[in-house]
Amino acid sequence: MKEFTHSTRDVARELARKYSTMTHDELDLLESVLVPMKFAKGEMILKEDETCRHIYFLVRGMVRQFYYKNGKELTEHIGVENSIFMCIESLFKEEPTKLQVEALETCVVYALPKQRLEEVALHNVNIQILYRKILEESLIISQIHADLVRFESALDRYVKLCKLMPQVILRAPLIYVASYLQMTPETLSRVRSSSVNL
Repeated sequence: MKEFTHSTRDVARELARKYSTMTHDELDLLESVLVPMKFAKGEMILKEDETCRHIYFLVRGMVRQFYYKNGKELTEHIGVENSIFMCIESLFKEEPTKLQVEALETCVVYALPKQRLEEVALHNVNIQILYRKILEESLIISQIHADLVRFESALDRYVKLCKLMPQVILRAPLIYVASYLQMTPETLSRVRSSSVNL
């Protein structure tokens, strides 16, 4: 696996650092769960009607989750390095997803297969904690996005996104940023111009 710049051990350590303290043996166990994957820019990581069976940790690159509504693409999530993504409903119901995940850049991803992670977590408290913290983080991110589009003005949405996810603003195509913020590209252009004066 020469093309992976991070070793599986590095990724296990990073996950432990973010979510739960672990002993050497627990790191071995977590490392045994991780599955390295690589996706080219534009490649689909998960397609509509597939069942999500993994939690994904993005080591390099950027992804977006989106779905179709009335023939229009709507962006639900944009993730960059060092973040987790999954289709949570599909993952837990073990049913096909309506969401799709696309690599917006070349991506290095480590998958945590849910079934294997749960087997390991059964016998290990720190891996249980890691699993729970990952799910908590995912729910919080979804809630932040829901509140952003529900309660904030277009300008405040943009300003908050700049603070929360500066890399997304810098790197993601504006059409997807606009969709994520539930505004038209024209509104986003206006908002970006007026935010410069803040």
